[in-house]
Amino acid sequence: MPRAVWARRWSASTWPTWPRRTVSPSAVGDPRPVTTRPVGVLALQGDFREHIEVLRALGAEAVGVRRPEELAEVGGLIIPGGESTVIDKLSRTFGLAEPLKAAIARGLPVWGTCAGLIMLADRISDGIEGQQTLGGLDIEVRRNAFGSQSASFEVDLEMPVLGDPPLHAVFIRAPVVEAVGAGVRVLAQLDDARIVAVEQGSLLGTSFHPEITGDYRFHEYFLDRVAAQ
Repeated sequence: MPRAVWARRWSASTWPTWPRRTVSPSAVGDPRPVTTRPVGVLALQGDFREHIEVLRALGAEAVGVRRPEELAEVGGLIIPGGESTVIDKLSRTFGLAEPLKAAIARGLPVWGTCAGLIMLADRISDGIEGQQTLGGLDIEVRRNAFGSQSASFEVDLEMPVLGDPPLHAVFIRAPVVEAVGAGVRVLAQLDDARIVAVEQGSLLGTSFHPEITGDYRFHEYFLDRVAAQ
């Protein structure tokens, strides 16, 4: 199974600022497959702007999604990191929750990062009272599994679907996958065997934030899946 090979922990006082890139190193000279429809990023709360910036840098048409009619126009969707409880409440307030569930059931490619992973999980082991998810991934997740923001850390993950080198991953108040169903493929684990990346059908989920490190191979992996639909 994939394993972590390097880790570094940060306190709030030593939290780094990553250099911003306009294009992924792996994308230079390697154009992505054309997507026939825009790729959406759920833009209710969290770091949706960063995902939109990465997608556009990779040559994709990327749009924020806040309303059901905007969701109907996209060929794939990223649910970003943020606060899963807030994203849950806002998705219901904006009338997006049921259209999102229907789109997932129809096979829309959807990738959830951090809070987005929680939103795609069928089960939450420590959800707050009344918290709901969109579901679709036959997994159980634990929120804030690594502690508070001061316990955030970086790790290099071996991820065979992306090839070499290992993917540099940043975990910020991240969830962890505690159990997976028979149809779920594990893409990455930490050294202690905790699961941090999964896929099932048209759905992807990662505990970490690929949009802030400058290594955009997971975005490319997602775009490949959208283009293949």
